[in-house]
Amino acid sequence: MKVDAARCARVMVLLLVWATGCATLDAGEGEAPAGWPEAVSGEALLAPLLECEGPGAFLARQEGVDMPRLVARLDAWHAVRLGALGPVREDAAGVLNGQRAAFLVRAQERYGAAAEVLALFVLHTCTDEDVREVLGRLARDKVLEETLGHLPAVQEELARRGLRREAYPEREERAGDVVRGLGRAARDALASSPVSDGARAVELSALREHLPPPYQRALDAVEREQRLRHFAPERVGLGSVDALTFGVPLGFHGLVVGTVGGVSSLGRGQYERAARELAPGVLMAALYAGGRTVGRGDTVAARMQALREVARELEARLGAEGLRELGRELQATREAGRWVAAGGVDAAVVLHEARGDAGKARAWMTRAHRGRPGAALVDEALGLTAEVLEAKWAGVEGEATGARLARDAAALEKRRPSREAPPRGAQGHPRWAEYVAYYEKRLAEVREGRAEKGPLTWEAYEPMRGGFARGLAFERAMVERLRADALLPRARRRYLGDFEQPRIETYVGVWKPQVGLRFADVLVLEQASSAPGTAPRVETFSFKSRNLTGLAPRVLTNQMKSDAKEALTYYGETLDVRRSSLKSLLNGSTTIPVLRVRLFYEGGGLRPPFAVRAEDIIELMRTSVPGVEVFIQ
Repeated sequence: MKVDAARCARVMVLLLVWATGCATLDAGEGEAPAGWPEAVSGEALLAPLLECEGPGAFLARQEGVDMPRLVARLDAWHAVRLGALGPVREDAAGVLNGQRAAFLVRAQERYGAAAEVLALFVLHTCTDEDVREVLGRLARDKVLEETLGHLPAVQEELARRGLRREAYPEREERAGDVVRGLGRAARDALASSPVSDGARAVELSALREHLPPPYQRALDAVEREQRLRHFAPERVGLGSVDALTFGVPLGFHGLVVGTVGGVSSLGRGQYERAARELAPGVLMAALYAGGRTVGRGDTVAARMQALREVARELEARLGAEGLRELGRELQATREAGRWVAAGGVDAAVVLHEARGDAGKARAWMTRAHRGRPGAALVDEALGLTAEVLEAKWAGVEGEATGARLARDAAALEKRRPSREAPPRGAQGHPRWAEYVAYYEKRLAEVREGRAEKGPLTWEAYEPMRGGFARGLAFERAMVERLRADALLPRARRRYLGDFEQPRIETYVGVWKPQVGLRFADVLVLEQASSAPGTAPRVETFSFKSRNLTGLAPRVLTNQMKSDAKEALTYYGETLDVRRSSLKSLLNGSTTIPVLRVRLFYEGGGLRPPFAVRAEDIIELMRTSVPGVEVFIQ
């Protein structure tokens, strides 16, 4: 199995169909049949859940249903298929994982070499949290080693996700294990009969029809190898499952299988076409977070276009690296999946801001609804205090170019938004309550004569707020890169090679008479001792998540020159450092010369359209704004 960019695709296609699994159902649409779920069983019990068109509806369909009982009534394979649809309600998760463990044991006993493909399907449709629980159940039943231990592709998948099988030691032998072993031996003997072989082939063929095309091809490859080479199950090589590179179909039914008749909702060919047309991380995030829109297209073309639009929005907010991180964050826990499935793009953005912690994301959103705009983004551990955040917010909001309302208190009072009555397009939006708080604050400032501008309209506020969050995510990513760089030997460093022992400080308050107090994104100073009376080496870093894609060369040059001059004015030349904890490193003085300012623009989808021309402009900055070096990541 491949472990390069294609393997990466598998991670990011994770939750591939959770996104297309179920959009929020409108009243009266897609209602479950009469008597469901109590009066039906088997495939009919699963069918109403297979019909969902996005993760929101899949969650909604579970409301009011005894999900633990429903999952328990399914056979193990139908339960595995249910788990592949998307985030299952928490009270049913334990029952589902028990069914998954039972299926893995049966697959190993019943399907020989094909068990490796089926085991990968189970793992790919589980969060890390679910996988840990399944492994724990198998270990407690003393069947982990015999079920998964001889499957090399499974071991590779577990290692890729940081889940070591060795962390789940099997329990000690018990007397009942002898009886269980005899029963298994009897089943093995029966399974070797020609009649059983035929029944097993029929079973496996039925299972195959409910798998996405990559898994079907993998099963076919295993069958061909067995026919040609007659090797034992434990000898199945990784080559047999190469077709699973683009697998990971957590929620695949909404994309490639559809309902009982097997009608494809997006088209079987589109499954892999999507995996190749879009960058892996973009594909995963767009499908999952965009479930409300991607699942609604009437045609393949419409759904693909919706997918691309969601992808562009997410990339604008998070950047390319942020999308890859979002994929890993969604893969980690059930709660993260439910949060994004219910909230869509905005919930995905907040989840990434909370570094995958769904509980923190929910708390942040609640605080944002109650307090000032952006308050949810406070990160004390990183130095992003409320004071720093307020200053950064004021700068971004002040330079926003979107439509604004007049600075007229009476007119603003008449147009005052209501938290309980959002306009069309803002209904159910996670940031509507935040916008109302922003509007009220600006209205109070207008009344008191302290506002220089009127508030942004909702249509202008929402993308500006998304860009603000995207900028903070870029800052965090750059800080992590700098800290990783500082740990390398000096000769191998990319950013901090001029320092012997660099110390990285974030959001440091610095003061200059002409501009007052500002907060440097990063201040790096030399910790190695310097000569008495000599200031240590100090450099500052400024990060910009600015969309440069549509700028003409002259406009781009002027924008970069303006940003470079601003960075020099705020964070260059001579600074008065206001962080008292640094005084000892500054030889007792807080006034220090800055040897260099470095301005980093976020790259990826925000880069200028002509990279070479951008580099020419960057080179121009070296002479036009001495003391500032400009980079595009």
